[in-house]
Amino acid sequence: MGFAEEHQRWLEYHKKRRTGERLDRLERGHRHGEQMFVERVWWPIFGKLDDLHPEYEVADWRGRPYFVDFVWKPGQVKFAIEIKGYGPHVQNTDRTRYRQELNRETYLQIAGYRVIAIPYDDLESAPEQTISLLKALLTPSLLKTSSQGSSQFTRIERDILRIAISQSRSLRPVDVEKQLEIDPRTVKKLLSALCEKGKLKPILREGGRRVCRYELISSFMDIDLW
Repeated sequence: MGFAEEHQRWLEYHKKRRTGERLDRLERGHRHGEQMFVERVWWPIFGKLDDLHPEYEVADWRGRPYFVDFVWKPGQVKFAIEIKGYGPHVQNTDRTRYRQELNRETYLQIAGYRVIAIPYDDLESAPEQTISLLKALLTPSLLKTSSQGSSQFTRIERDILRIAISQSRSLRPVDVEKQLEIDPRTVKKLLSALCEKGKLKPILREGGRRVCRYELISSFMDIDLW
């Protein structure tokens, strides 16, 4: 299923489970910026929208309802994701609103959420930067909260896959050598083992037979590290 079909199915799923203000907020709040985030950032990383909740209602520090653009709850961890444009969040904010927003973000963290602010402008001009930052942020938390499949890989193999996941570009042997401080011969053996396990794909240098880099075969959430 492509993004457009999955996005529509996902929206309908959440609309059917809401009434009143919660439904109205979803219909009014999931607009251009939020849709760009889902299409240009979330979908390229995960290829699905599972556990992502749009316009999610939480109570603020005063007990009043507040709607977060997105909440992601894959398990033990939970993230509050806000899309922030320069106009509504800076130019049109007075001191009272600015103070309330800061207090709200602090309260979300007290409530156990990790708060992520996504610049609207980056969604338009540099979504790949947001993708890279989100991968680097989410990977350690997922590694801590899931134990399924962990015995399939050695500790060093899991470290290599974590590096590969966190990078927006393909993985080079030198990246592993520098970050894990291990010798080239060992790196070659480890990368070959991950290729045999079906997690990496060797990419040959153009016009030659020598492997110059590796790419993930599975998507971010299909890696059996979680």
